[in-house]
Amino acid sequence: MAENKTNPAEVEATLVEAPVISEAQANPEQFLKDFNWHNYEEGIDQVEDEKLVEFEKLVSENFVDTLNDEVVEGEVIHISDRDAIIDINAKSEGVISLNEFRYNPNLKVGDKVEVLIDVREDASGQLVLSHRKARVIKAWDRVNAAHDTGEIVNGFVKCRTKGGMIVDVFGIEAFLPGSQIDVKPIRDYDQYVNKTMEFKVVKINHEFKNIVVSHKALIEADIEEQKKEIIGQLEKGQVLEGVVKNITSYGVFIDLGGVDGLIHITDLSWSRINHPNEIVELDQKLHVVILDFDENKSRIQLGLKQLSKHPWEALAEDVKVGDKVKGKVVVIADYGAFIEVADGVEGLVHVSEMSWSTHLRSAQDFVSVGDEIEAVILTLDREDRKMSLGIKQLTPDPWTDITTKYPVGSNHTGIVRNFTNFGVFVELEEGIDGLIYISDLSWTKKIKHPSEFCNVGDKLDVVVLELDVEGRKLSLGHKQTTDNPWDKYETEFALNTVHTAEISEIVDKGATVEFNEDIVAFIPSRHLEKEDGSKLKKGETAEFKIIEFNKEFKRVVASHMAIFKEEEAASVKAAAKKASNQAAEAKPTLGDANDALQALKDKMDGKA
Repeated sequence: MAENKTNPAEVEATLVEAPVISEAQANPEQFLKDFNWHNYEEGIDQVEDEKLVEFEKLVSENFVDTLNDEVVEGEVIHISDRDAIIDINAKSEGVISLNEFRYNPNLKVGDKVEVLIDVREDASGQLVLSHRKARVIKAWDRVNAAHDTGEIVNGFVKCRTKGGMIVDVFGIEAFLPGSQIDVKPIRDYDQYVNKTMEFKVVKINHEFKNIVVSHKALIEADIEEQKKEIIGQLEKGQVLEGVVKNITSYGVFIDLGGVDGLIHITDLSWSRINHPNEIVELDQKLHVVILDFDENKSRIQLGLKQLSKHPWEALAEDVKVGDKVKGKVVVIADYGAFIEVADGVEGLVHVSEMSWSTHLRSAQDFVSVGDEIEAVILTLDREDRKMSLGIKQLTPDPWTDITTKYPVGSNHTGIVRNFTNFGVFVELEEGIDGLIYISDLSWTKKIKHPSEFCNVGDKLDVVVLELDVEGRKLSLGHKQTTDNPWDKYETEFALNTVHTAEISEIVDKGATVEFNEDIVAFIPSRHLEKEDGSKLKKGETAEFKIIEFNKEFKRVVASHMAIFKEEEAASVKAAAKKASNQAAEAKPTLGDANDALQALKDKMDGKA
C-alpha cells in the first residue's frame, strides 16, 4: 500500500489559500459536495475499496495465517549460538531454540523444516515457533496412516525397557515387546540397541498416546509364504535341515524354515538321556527325519536318532548267552536295574538275579545309577531287542555244597532279616536264608508275633532242623540250642507237689501265680477258697498243690483249696481208723460209731 506523506498542516494551509476560498465562494454548493472530508480528518488519502480487496487477496496468497494451529514448512535463514531464525513466509520471521534440532546436528541455512507457531508474539514482538511440536503432530499423522494402511516404517531402537525395547518412529517413542522382535525367542536384547530396523505399527492407544510396533509381523508374513511351500512338500521319511529353536525338558523344537517340528526326547538318541541339552544346543543346525504329522501338517514329529543305525543292529554277532559284559546302571526300578552295555543297548538285571538270597530286597540295596558293573548275559533276543542279565552268577551258588556246610543238627549264628506272622527269616550267609517257626523260638514263652522276641538285625543262635536242597529251603530252630526246661519242670512240678507262691493277677475265671520265670500256673476260681470260706486276693501268699501239668502245651493248674481239703480228708481217715481200733477194743455200739463219724463229716463240711 502506497504511503501518503501529506502533512495535515499543509493540507490545512492549502485549504485557506486564495484559490480555494475564491472557488468556495464562487460555487459553495459544489465545493462542499466535492470536499474530501477523510483526508481532512485522517491526514491520508483514502484507499479505494477495489484496491483494498485486491490488497487483502495478495496478503492471503503470499503470507501464512499465524492464527491457525497448522504445521507449515519454513526455511532456515539464520543460525545463532542458541536459536535458528525461520522464514515461514509470514509478516515476520520466527525463532526456534537449537535444542529442538539436537537430533540433526548438521542443520544449516537454507534447510527446510516443519514448524508449528508456538507463541504468536513474545515480549519483544517476535514470532516463536516449535519444530518439536510440529514433528510430533506430523509423526502422529504418519503413524496413524501407517497403522491404517499397513505401511512398513523405519524405527531406531533407542534402549531396552521392561518386557521389550523403546523405538523412535518419526520422532515418537513406540514400544516393541520382546515377543514381537523375532519369531524365535530372543535371549540377548542388547544386540538390537542403536540399530535401525523395519517395523509394522500394530496398535495405537489414542487416549494414552501409546504406540506398539512389531518386527515379528514382517518376518511372519515372509515365513507364511515359505511355510505354505514347505508344508506342501512334506512327506514321511523326508530328511530336512533345521535349526534348534527351543529346548524343553520333553523335547526340542526345530525351525525347518518357517515350519516348526518337535523331536521328542525319546527320538533324540538311542541311549537314555535325562535332558535334551545333553544332545543338542540352541541355534545348532541338524539334519532330521519326518516321522509323522497331522492332517493339517501343523504338528510335525521329527526324529534324530533314526538317521543312525540302531545299536542292536551294530551289536557284535559273537555276543551270546553266558558272556560276561560290563555296563553302566542307567535306570533303577522296584523290580530291577537297566544296564547299558553299549550305546543304546540295555539289559535288565531283575532283583532276583542280583543275589542268591531267596529273600528279595530292593534293587537300590545292590546298585546305584551311574555304577559301572559286570554281569552275565542270561537271555538274548535280537529280534525283540531284549536282554536279561545276572549279577549273582558271577559268584558260586552257595547251595552247591549246602549239605556239607549246613547239615541237619548243626549249630550256627545268623542275622534276623525279616518277620512274618508265622516266623523269622534268618540269613546264615549271602544267599542262604532259613526260617524259624514261631513255635521254635522259645521253650517257655508264649509268643504271638516274632517282633516280641527279637528285632531285625539281631544275631540268633540256630540249629538246622530240616534241609530241602531241591526246594532250597532251610528249617531252623532257636530254642533247640538250649535244653528244654520243661523236662526238669515235669519232675519239679509233678502232680500233687506243693509250692508256695503269691497271687500275681486276678484273671477271668480265676487267678495266676508265678512259680518261676517260666512256670505261670492258673488257679481256677473255686480253688482260690481258703479254709475259712473266703478267697485269696492279689498279692496274698499261700501254698498251692499241682493238680495238672501238661509239658506239651505248657499248661500248669494249681489249687489252694486242695491243701486243706486234703488235711480234712486225712483227719477223717485217721479218725475212722482210730474209731475202728477203739471199736475193736471197747466194742462200742453201732450208734456210737455213727455219731463219731457224723461229727467228723460235719467238720469237713464246715458245720459247727
